[in-house]
Amino acid sequence: MRDWSGKRYWLVGAGDGLGAALARRLSAAGAHVIVSARSEDKLQALVADLPSEGSYQIVDVSDDDSVAQAAEAVGPVDGVVFLAGVYWPFGAQEWHAAQATAMADINFTGLVRVMGAVVPGMVRRDAGHIVITGSLSGFRGLPGSIGYTASKAGTMSLAECMYADLRETGVQVQVANPGFIKTQLTDKNDFKMPFLMTPEDAAEHMFRQMNGRKFKVSFPWLFSLVFRGSQLLPDWLYFRIFS
Repeated sequence: MRDWSGKRYWLVGAGDGLGAALARRLSAAGAHVIVSARSEDKLQALVADLPSEGSYQIVDVSDDDSVAQAAEAVGPVDGVVFLAGVYWPFGAQEWHAAQATAMADINFTGLVRVMGAVVPGMVRRDAGHIVITGSLSGFRGLPGSIGYTASKAGTMSLAECMYADLRETGVQVQVANPGFIKTQLTDKNDFKMPFLMTPEDAAEHMFRQMNGRKFKVSFPWLFSLVFRGSQLLPDWLYFRIFS
């Protein structure tokens, strides 16, 4: 078990849903969490509800200046968890250019911006903990998922690159790949979502991972087998089954 007492963790994308649930879980363990999102009202309410002392910092991960200013205001931290994301379900037949660009620019490029603001300092100190939120959807292309699946595949690939570079240093990199979580994002789906988790359940999975050394965790475990196993299928069979 990691000693969380007095540790400062910056949770980016913690206004509600999984981010807010993880903030409460880390706070209950004794960490000082700094929660960030675009909505100040949500952040204020979350900080007031935390089990222990916390703080907030407004940030728009799609804006270079906002990320730089937020990182400077937050200062050096023991860990950063990237949870920011937006989602609209649609396929290539009804392409929504603005929504697709937003998913790429927040889910993936937003991660790149935040990592650019915090990783160099962690490398200089040879200390830090980075947790990136991927998705089971990121393992392979899916129908009706323009923007979201590609952006999550990018986040997962970036996490692997960072792990390859930093795994023998004092900077720990982890990636968590959850399935369906009951949030305002998945409320947009009009199909049945197997193994649907509450934000608290998903946060507990991530908290357990963050207490250990394992790089990658995909959950729920049984549901994850479908996505991880799909990587072994040849294209002709995979797309016949999944599209």
